[in-house]
Amino acid sequence: MQRHLISAADLTRDDAVLILDTAEEMARVADRPIKKLPTLRGRTVVNLFFEDSTRTRISFEAAEKRLSADVINFTAKGSSVSKGESLKDTAQTLEAMGVDAVVIRHGASGAPYRLATSGWIDAHVINAGDGTHQHPTQALLDAFTMRRRLVGRDAGIGRDLDGRRITIVGDVLHSRVARSNVDLLHTLGAEVTLVAPPTLVPVGVETWPCEVSYDLDAVLPKSDAVMMLRVQRERMNAAFFPTEREYSRRYGLDGDRMARMPEHAIVMHPGPMVRGMEITAEVADSDRCTVVEQVANGVSIRMAVLYLLLGGNEPAVTHTRPPVTHHHPSDERSAHTTFTAEEK
Repeated sequence: MQRHLISAADLTRDDAVLILDTAEEMARVADRPIKKLPTLRGRTVVNLFFEDSTRTRISFEAAEKRLSADVINFTAKGSSVSKGESLKDTAQTLEAMGVDAVVIRHGASGAPYRLATSGWIDAHVINAGDGTHQHPTQALLDAFTMRRRLVGRDAGIGRDLDGRRITIVGDVLHSRVARSNVDLLHTLGAEVTLVAPPTLVPVGVETWPCEVSYDLDAVLPKSDAVMMLRVQRERMNAAFFPTEREYSRRYGLDGDRMARMPEHAIVMHPGPMVRGMEITAEVADSDRCTVVEQVANGVSIRMAVLYLLLGGNEPAVTHTRPPVTHHHPSDERSAHTTFTAEEK
């Protein structure tokens, strides 16, 4: 693994499959009565959130705590950022505290890359969403969910998504989730089609490794997974479509449209869902919708990413009872002292 996780485009196929396989191990830990591993004991991780978030922030925090890291939650509201403190000054404050990793969400595209390459801080940087640019752990948890549903939980180990047909629908222009998914799914061998109103398709999309369609009904029967995107009003500065009703009629997923999908096909959504606009309650609450699974899988994926960046190369979960050893918390090798998979 590289030192930072800034973009889904930075991951090779082997990197991505390693993360998915490691997440499968982490998911087994979540099935145990005690869900903790001592892997990151003595390490400090800061969740640096300059934008609102529910799923991503809580998911990262749960992942960090399950790996026994010390967690510091930082939100821009209520911090010195609201007084005008720069990202550089915030980063240098964290560096002075001896932070090992920074999970950053920022409204400006490129902020995590700036943090990782500036020399302001000597910590691993994980991008938890930057502007309309990238959201790599979301793409990873989406791919993990698809692999489990379309290939199988155990059958998927070591496998990619070769030949699977994924459709991403909605506000692609403002969506970091769409960009990250196109990059990662292409790397994993899937065929991606974007469906959106012409006004919500980015300039230069013809250079992306995907197809573009404006007809949702034509694409649905050929899709293994359909990912609905939220219309991001907070990033819009103009009228991109006539009315909500018109948008729903052409690009919303309802029961009738879901019935046109193949029987095995799944419906995905990164959240938060705006029920009645891009997805109806009937679809959101159906067995084919994986939204709640995606949240659970997000914890496993983020545990895997944190482990691979901070923990090292040994297996995250050993399958034989290891000898009891004592390590100083600062000893990097101590990251590999784990519980057995059978231990309850």
